[in-house]
Amino acid sequence: MAAAATREDWLALVQRTLKGEDLSTLTHRTPDGLTIRPLYAADDAPAAADLGLGARDPDRPWDLRTLTRHPDAVTANAELVADLEGGAASGLIRIDPTGASGVAIGSAEGLARALDGVILELAPVGVDAGFLGVAAADWLAAAGKSSPAAKLMFHLDPLSAFAEAGASPGPIEAHLIAAANAGARLEQTYPRASLFLASGRAAHEGGGGAAIELGFAAASALAYAKALTRAGLSAAAAFAKITLSLSADAQYFQTIAKLRAARLIWARMTGACGAPTPATIEARSSRRMLAARDVWTNMLRLTIAGFGAAAGGADAIVLGCFTDPLGLPTAFARRQSRNAQLVLMEEAHVGAVADPARGAWAVEAMTDELARAGWAAFQAIEAAGGVVQALECGLVAAEVATTREAEAAAPPPRVGDTIYPSADAPPAVELARPTAVAAPSPRLPGPDSQCPALTP
Repeated sequence: MAAAATREDWLALVQRTLKGEDLSTLTHRTPDGLTIRPLYAADDAPAAADLGLGARDPDRPWDLRTLTRHPDAVTANAELVADLEGGAASGLIRIDPTGASGVAIGSAEGLARALDGVILELAPVGVDAGFLGVAAADWLAAAGKSSPAAKLMFHLDPLSAFAEAGASPGPIEAHLIAAANAGARLEQTYPRASLFLASGRAAHEGGGGAAIELGFAAASALAYAKALTRAGLSAAAAFAKITLSLSADAQYFQTIAKLRAARLIWARMTGACGAPTPATIEARSSRRMLAARDVWTNMLRLTIAGFGAAAGGADAIVLGCFTDPLGLPTAFARRQSRNAQLVLMEEAHVGAVADPARGAWAVEAMTDELARAGWAAFQAIEAAGGVVQALECGLVAAEVATTREAEAAAPPPRVGDTIYPSADAPPAVELARPTAVAAPSPRLPGPDSQCPALTP
């Protein structure tokens, strides 16, 4: 019987194929400094991380979540209902009273039109509303009709709005306090609701790497938890009402490792606060990974992102549509987005195992490296005085810029964009025709806060 191949045997075989090149040429470094080796062995990885993930529901291992942003509330309602009837478990409504980047809603009546026919006790619904978050939360609460069984996602997140815009209408600290007070008030009526969304996606979409995305999300979560405790919640209850939101892209091993690292960072942070609480993670597909020249290739990117998020243990997954770079999604594009997740869930059985990457040397090594880098970014933000001060002094923007510039200096090839572009005509899409509606002002008393914007 032949002896088992050793690591040296494999390396010798690889060396012959390199035709004189050094083996180190196969080692890859990501723009934010993560080292990815061509071969991993047991000695290269730490002990398998215990993420505390239990068995998943075999019928619905994660929440298939969709988002609508059509400026017309009636059309947005039709999209939401079609998604829920087509296999989605929950939905998000992006609110923008101007209609430029979301549904033109400016009142409880407007949101009610977008939710017509949706049973909130059965289908969780959330809102993304930026600085209008408190008003939108009250509109959503009105739609819930005080039913304690309503599964509402208020998604209060003034920090992401501040980071993306580079300014806030009034002091950002006042927005943080107002959001926490609203969350504490609404939690009494809706005990099943989630209150805050602690997102790192602004750092990702601005060009940042995984480390600063993780650090920014963790620092945002801590700021929200502190605000909720000042509003009257216990630390454990505050963390339990916060959802982490991270991006998923076509680098699926890194997506898996990033989501696993997020759970390790969350466990360490909540443990240090004396309130150990399991993390709830929502993964949304990266917008910056999508190609605009040959959008058909985005179907593959989105499917890979969905796989990475599912294998990484995301509790909810939101996939964009392959036509997003061109305009508003078509009904076909929305169906493809839903079906990609349904195939991963029901035919590929990606959710059949709680943590399918556990024990894989490469993934465990990447998880450990990202957890350490993300924790270091979180500590740097806290050392600057917290996430608000880190945004205002430019620390977060500087970290994002470093990674963005490194990637711009050596951009990776993109099929359908920088290589092998298709000559076929792009699919026809509807362009947004914003029609603004009246809405309450998000301005709070006091001077505006300013920070370097994390422009997508």
